Amino acid sequence: MPVLELPDRPSLDNLRQQARTLQRLVRAGLPGALDTVTEFHPRLGAMAPDSPLLGAFSLADAQLVLARHYGFPSWPRLRQYLAEVARYTREPHRQPTRGPAAAGPADLADDFLRLACLVYDGYDQDRIEQAERILAEHPEVARASIWTSAAAGEHAHVTALLAADLALAGRSGGPFDWEPLLYACYARVTQQAGQGPGRSTLEVARRLLAAGADANAGYLWAGLPSPFTALTGALGRGEGAPPAHPRAMELATLLLEAGADANDSQALYNCGLQSPPDDDGYLRLLLRFGLGRGTGGPWHERLAPVHHSPRQLLDQELIKAVRKDLPDRVALLLAHRADPAGPGIRPGGHTAWEWATLGGRREILDLLASTGPAPPADPVLVFLGACMAGDADQVRALRAADPGITAEAMAREPDILVDAAEENRPAAVRLLVRSGYDVNMPRRAGGYGPLHGAAWNGHLDMVRLLLDLGADPAAEDRTHHGTPADWAARNHQADTAAFLATLTDPEPGPPA
Repeated sequence: MPVLELPDRPSLDNLRQQARTLQRLVRAGLPGALDTVTEFHPRLGAMAPDSPLLGAFSLADAQLVLARHYGFPSWPRLRQYLAEVARYTREPHRQPTRGPAAAGPADLADDFLRLACLVYDGYDQDRIEQAERILAEHPEVARASIWTSAAAGEHAHVTALLAADLALAGRSGGPFDWEPLLYACYARVTQQAGQGPGRSTLEVARRLLAAGADANAGYLWAGLPSPFTALTGALGRGEGAPPAHPRAMELATLLLEAGADANDSQALYNCGLQSPPDDDGYLRLLLRFGLGRGTGGPWHERLAPVHHSPRQLLDQELIKAVRKDLPDRVALLLAHRADPAGPGIRPGGHTAWEWATLGGRREILDLLASTGPAPPADPVLVFLGACMAGDADQVRALRAADPGITAEAMAREPDILVDAAEENRPAAVRLLVRSGYDVNMPRRAGGYGPLHGAAWNGHLDMVRLLLDLGADPAAEDRTHHGTPADWAARNHQADTAAFLATLTDPEPGPPA
């Protein structure tokens, strides 16, 4: 049985109820429940539905089985994980601002912090500009507390505060209940206002770290198990493409030299969202400071096994580089001993070898082959790789040798047509549709079709090709119920949105 994935913000009461339910089902001799016990209980073997041992199956037994089914070695370890999630969860994106009619200086200071820092719920530059206006109109806010001074970059004032009370370096406070280092790393006011004399969040961070601030400080955004650390804040980016810190590489290096762990899952996710990536600087820095090595640091200790190991994170970066067709990055990761046969962060998922084969990435396959022998060929992946590479002769030969290969491919890899459309690979789209793929088949996760993917990316020629092949311009995705035209407009692809709108907008009626 696969290991289950805990929901976001898991409830201890709910898990206790699950354990009680499992106990009842086992005592009743339900075969599926007995199979779960057989696989996940370390001491109980297979039990028949009429076994006299069923009545002795205790709640503690059920809790142990449930914990192991979720990937934890024991029920106490699962409870410890839940306690850590509760302790570190913050929801900065849900903090309202009071606006210009704030009741007093403390409210104004809190408003400044709420507006000045990245909160990752749809980046809005206007919030940063509002924070800058508060600073311009109320300069005293910058010295209202250690937290506002950190966000405003008032390093001289921070130094004075620390001289009076060194413990302030690690004291949580402000509207987000963050340590000062986090406010310094997530604030963005100086990006627009400029690093004026006496203002530098980089220098604030330097002073805080020298005073004993935790370089691994962080929080769990809405309870998600990928910590938003000081390093995550320094490197920026992510959903909505919020900016990096204006001196991101210097700040990140400072944090890493002070002991921040380079196996930062959220920083890797955020920086990896750009496509294609603008540079590999962040990745080279993290590799230099130990990405893929070590224990994973304090966050892995708190959150494992839900938090991924250094090896998993490194192998996932290789998978991402393969999927984005970045051979230089693949070579970089292989040089740092990423494993082409590793599943990354999704046990049971495709390896880098399999993704390269599936995507028809022949240059990358050559790079992977330099590390050792290729695994046995999977005929379905080879067939789909030939489609993705636009190799019509190989596709024809494979289909002739195995007439059922297309049906097997569609059952195993139904999303590949969406991938081809998003990657703007017209030859692949033609071959896949000719082989039997439905041009309107939605992706399993997200429920959007090839035309949505092409529209989102502004691939107008691909949009036209998909329409010629029978794609429905009025189809709605299953999550947001948007048409391809909606998707193009949402991603600011004006030409594509306008073209698609002409196909779906109703014809104007006769004048009244």
